[in-house]
Order: sequence, then structure tokens, then C-alpha cells
Amino acid sequence: MISSVIMPEDSSHKSTMVTCTAPVNIAVIKYWGKRDEDLILPVNSSLSVTLHQDQLKTTTTVACCRDFVEDRLWLNGKEEDINQPRLQSCLREIRRLARKRRSDKDSAVDVSGLSYKVHICSNNNFPTAAGLASSAAGYACLVYTLARLFGVEGELSCVARQGSGSACRSMYGGFVQWKMGEREDGKDSLADQVEPETHWPELRVLVLVVSAERKPVGSTSGMQTSVETSSLLKYRADSVVPGRMDEMTSAIRRKDFAAFAELTMKDSNQFHATCLDTYPPIFYLNDVSRRVINLVHRYNRHYGETRVAYTFDAGPNAVIYTLQDHVSEFVQVVCHFFPMESNGQFLKGLPVASTTVSEELKNAIGMEPLSNGISYIISTKAGPGPRDEEDPSLHLLDSDGLPKKTV
Repeated sequence: MISSVIMPEDSSHKSTMVTCTAPVNIAVIKYWGKRDEDLILPVNSSLSVTLHQDQLKTTTTVACCRDFVEDRLWLNGKEEDINQPRLQSCLREIRRLARKRRSDKDSAVDVSGLSYKVHICSNNNFPTAAGLASSAAGYACLVYTLARLFGVEGELSCVARQGSGSACRSMYGGFVQWKMGEREDGKDSLADQVEPETHWPELRVLVLVVSAERKPVGSTSGMQTSVETSSLLKYRADSVVPGRMDEMTSAIRRKDFAAFAELTMKDSNQFHATCLDTYPPIFYLNDVSRRVINLVHRYNRHYGETRVAYTFDAGPNAVIYTLQDHVSEFVQVVCHFFPMESNGQFLKGLPVASTTVSEELKNAIGMEPLSNGISYIISTKAGPGPRDEEDPSLHLLDSDGLPKKTV
């Protein structure tokens, strides 16, 4: 439940300020393609795992003040155009819902503040626009923070969806599905939680950061081209994904890692096949990505069971799903076959116990090591949905509504 932040009713010129955080989610059944570009309605349902905010999150501060002369936006320390249509859509919708609540005679909301301008400051603690779901975390955080500021409660995934489709899944923790819906107005295209983050504590996630560079083809333009040109996309949406959604939900509820892993890899591969079937083709994976795919399959083949799964969003970075028992060894396998020569911290996030890799396993994988192919690894797990930051020192904006110098 989102509690209200009461807008100031006196004549003081102080700003009202709220700071929240929101998570990244990584789809295991991919969303790719819209049937309505304006409302951001997908051609298929999707399902994701919300990653823990201790490792990957967006932090957003929104300030509202009668003295602000215009709406302003800062992303990762740089001022950006706040008139982006999707951002404006989220802002309008939250204000509309706040006015509606006021008209429904909820006196806890002071409607006067709804006409004030807002200053928004947002930071990611991970590479932006590199295929790590930065827009999902960003818009989920924006919508959640605006809702806190204006006292909007209830279902918010439909608002987040209007910013970035996959953002609707970041409104919940754990395992989350985005139901594509059937209505033309999109009111039934919503996210809901399949299972909470506590459901499968043994499941672990490793993000192999191959590149932190901005991807050459953005998701929005890539999807549009795929919808227009790929016959595989239509087949996938109509004939493949519905069954996979049921199978994946069942695998998660049963905590059946082998079934979960196989579906995850197959769906990732089909998503990227769809990108190749697009005309002109879209290449999100690179040579290092393909080496990771081979590494995973050779590792699993050596043990005669599926211990590790990969998935790739619209970028070259690999997200690995595995179980706690196999994390240490697989991290060492990655370190052996992708040695890092720089002095930077190769492993970030949750601690991973040290272990050795047997010569038998190295020989079974049989790949030549590639130096610096992977920049670093983020070790994490499933985590909760958006959270409030109650500590005022965590605000990204100062008392004048401008980014703090340390931001």
C-alpha cells in the first residue's frame, strides 16, 4: 500500500520531496513487439525475475514546489529533456489519478500541489541503456515516487507500462508476469506477482557485464521494425509464448530448475532469432555473448544436467540463473575462461566463496581463454519491488530542488 504524502497547504515556499528506489527485472519469457505503440500494449505476455536492489536499482527523488517555474529532469547527473512523450504520459496519468482521488472526497490529498512544477532527479547504480533493463527500473521508480508524492494508491503497473513496457514488471518483487490483455484501451494489460522473492531462496543470478556501452539499436525502434518485418515474431507471439507462459509459471511454482532453465534459454534464443529475422537484421549479441552461450552448454553437458541457464535482453550482457550450490564453481569457470587483466573489482554484489576448477572440467569445456571479454560480474538474487527511502540524507535533490553536488 502506498501511503499519502500530504502537499503543503500553508503559504510557505518549501518543497515537498520524496525519494524511492526500484529494481531491475530480467525477463525469462521475453517481451518483444507492441500491438499499440501509443499505449505500449505488447503482442505477447512475458514473465520476469525482479533482481535485488542491494545490487541493481534506480533511485529517484521528486520535489514539488510552488516556486518551481518549470518541470525539470536530471538523469545520472545530466539534465535531460523532460518533454519526452512517455515521461509526460506518466506524469499526466499520476496527476489525473490524484485529482480523481480528491474528487472522490479524500481530504488527505491537497489538490493545490498538483499544479506545482516538479523537479525529478534519477540515478542508476548500473550501466544505463546497455541491455540491463535501465528503462524498466527508471520508469517504475518514477511512477512509484510520483505516486508517493501525490498520494496515489492502488494498481500502478498500467501507469509504469506507459513509460516503458517492461517497467510494469518492476512494480513487483519476485517472479512477475505481464499479461498482454485483450482490451483496446489497455486497461487489462497489467503486471502481477506470480511468486514473491522469498519463494525460491536457492535461486541465484549472475550478471556478466560484457559491455556497458549504449546498444546500437534501441529497444523501441528494434521492436517496431520486428513487428513490421518478422514473420517469426508473429508465430512466436501466437503459437509459442502462450504455452511457455504456463510452463514457466509451473516450473517456478514447483521450483523445478531444469525446466525453468531450459525454457529460459530457449526463449532467449528465440527472441534473438526474431531479431535476426527482422529486416534489416538486429544484432544484440556479440562474439563474447556467443562464447558465454557455448560455455554454459558445455558446462551443463559435462555434468549431464542443467545446472546453469543464460538469458540475454536487448544487449550483449549475459544474465545467468543458477542455484546456490553451483554459484562458486561457475564463477570460477567464468574467471578462468574470461580472465581479467585490469586491477578493477571483477566480482561485485553478493559474496561468492572461493573454489578451484578441476582440470577435468576445464578440458571438458575445451575453450581458449579470452582476456577481458567480461568486464565484471554482479552477483545477486531475486528481490523486492519499489521501496521508500525515509532518510532525508538520501534525497538526490537539495532544498532548492537542484541536484546535490555529490550526485
